[in-house]
Amino acid sequence: MRRRDLVTLLGGAMAFSALSANSRLARAQAYPIQPVHLLVGFAPGGFTDITARLIGPWLSDRLGQQFVVENRPGASSNIATAAVVRAAPDGYTLLEVADANAFNATLYDKLSFNFIRDIVPVASIDRAPFVMVVNPSSPARTVAEFIAYAKANRGKINMGASGPGSSSQLYGELFKTMTGIEMAAVQYRGVGSALPDLMSGRLDVIFLPVATAVGQINAAKVRALGVTSSKRVAVLPDVPIGDTVAGYEAVGWTGIGTPAKTPDDIVTTLNRHVNAALADATFKARLAEVGLEPFASTPSEFGQFHCRANRKVGQDHPRRGHQGGVT
Repeated sequence: MRRRDLVTLLGGAMAFSALSANSRLARAQAYPIQPVHLLVGFAPGGFTDITARLIGPWLSDRLGQQFVVENRPGASSNIATAAVVRAAPDGYTLLEVADANAFNATLYDKLSFNFIRDIVPVASIDRAPFVMVVNPSSPARTVAEFIAYAKANRGKINMGASGPGSSSQLYGELFKTMTGIEMAAVQYRGVGSALPDLMSGRLDVIFLPVATAVGQINAAKVRALGVTSSKRVAVLPDVPIGDTVAGYEAVGWTGIGTPAKTPDDIVTTLNRHVNAALADATFKARLAEVGLEPFASTPSEFGQFHCRANRKVGQDHPRRGHQGGVT
């Protein structure tokens, strides 16, 4: 190759490389140029929905475009997840990821997607302790009293659940297994539908996200017996269930995911702004008010966390199919 041709070739390659780098930079700086849809796979009122409605306005303010929270409940978040998997990988359709996404690979025999393969982890947001609540007229005022009451009334205890395979059901089922009591799960479309029946006495107990229950607890409309985390929750004085039932712990979590093949620079932009929220004192205070704990990570760390959660659920629960289900 003649020297002049080599210089021309190298110069063109360098120009292309610079153009490509500038293009990626321009895309990252421009994103987003239109509203972003953040899909929540559950009905309003659950901790996943509450988290989305906290992080959405933050991202809207910082990125200059509306982040629209869109509830698409059904099949324990599988309907929303499938919609995001099918969406263009351009950063304009996001998924509010939750612990249910780790459960579903074990609980559902047939899924139209592979979550680990088809959803790119963007950022974790928070951990969500649950709380065991009963009607204020219940004779049980502690976890130990509830266990004794349930054993004395076998076949009569109804537990509200926000759909088959939901966190509220699985955390209740774990409690039932570890204590040897009997509770019949009564399924609802969401926690908002179950709470009135608990307050009216048609249900005996529900395992609810603290974020959902704290207002009703403070208003004395339900009674908290214990939180599902291994440590106390600041907004509730109740002792952890694990203080009575050794080894019991069940904590939900949320984050953001996007379709596979979404450009890395968009993922990095979103991760940076989510982590900025989790480092902001005002935002952290808003999480704490509803019993949520900040949970920051890089995209890689969040992906590794989800893989570990998926494996643990697979070890702890035999694979079985479920129809429907929301939380």
